[in-house]
Amino acid sequence: MWSHNGVTKATRIAGSAAVALLAAAFTIELAAQQPPPAAPAKPLQAQSYSTFTESTNKDGQKIIDIRNVRYGKTGQGVPGLPKDQSLLLRISTRVREVIDEAGVRGTVMLEAWPLGSDPKSRPIYNPTITGTDAQVVDDAVWVVSRGLEETEWWTVLKLSTTQRLFDTYVPLVHFSISRETLMWRYAGLQVPEDDTREVKLRDPHVVGVLEYASAENMIREALITCDDAERAKLLRSFADATRTLAGPMPGATQQSLALSISQNFPSQPDTISITVPVANDDLDLAHAKLPAGLHIAAFQR
Repeated sequence: MWSHNGVTKATRIAGSAAVALLAAAFTIELAAQQPPPAAPAKPLQAQSYSTFTESTNKDGQKIIDIRNVRYGKTGQGVPGLPKDQSLLLRISTRVREVIDEAGVRGTVMLEAWPLGSDPKSRPIYNPTITGTDAQVVDDAVWVVSRGLEETEWWTVLKLSTTQRLFDTYVPLVHFSISRETLMWRYAGLQVPEDDTREVKLRDPHVVGVLEYASAENMIREALITCDDAERAKLLRSFADATRTLAGPMPGATQQSLALSISQNFPSQPDTISITVPVANDDLDLAHAKLPAGLHIAAFQR
């Protein structure tokens, strides 16, 4: 039977089938010309071990050896690095303690790679420092715990390079000098030992050095002295005095650093307080407040 336009239904079906076959063939040919999908990137992986060992030496003393390894990462914007770069970090600590003996022996190794690099490759740095632990503050600086004996102290290093900024014998103080954006600043107090190698700090009138830095540079060091050499010796004593350093209160209109030094028991506390304003991203030594007989002035090593 002929349709109204003179073409049979069977003819129309056959034509449609031919068009479908041609389209399928074209699709297959086009697919064959496309490159194969990329294989998934092989995941980066690193594995490290933490260990604990208990042993006895020839004198019968118990020895504890602890090795810990941990990984971390930073965000972008580490000072001194490209703004879009993050770091993979590895902290390896080894501490040995002989029971019933004062102090410990310890080292900290700091390693860093650009995030995305194979951690089996050479790190951008890997110093080993005497100490017991390390942490990152503000994705900007390393703070390494150095106290192996009874006295606690810390070294502050640039996160980008591990270059030393300063040592501090009080916990690190950090604060932003801007309310609009985070502009971190770091403060501490160096207290020289009696046998210090630094000639300028051997003066018996020295009490300590107030430190003020950014994450990349030392901004100001200020030497605190006392007219009375015997009092200065007491104020810088690790056994006879306790020191605290506080930074600005959040939202304070006047930023300042507050240092207090108190005598330890059995002596009376006899606390002294020193306040140093922070202005124009510097220590405002001219307006510092100190007890009679104490002084503060800019210091250069």
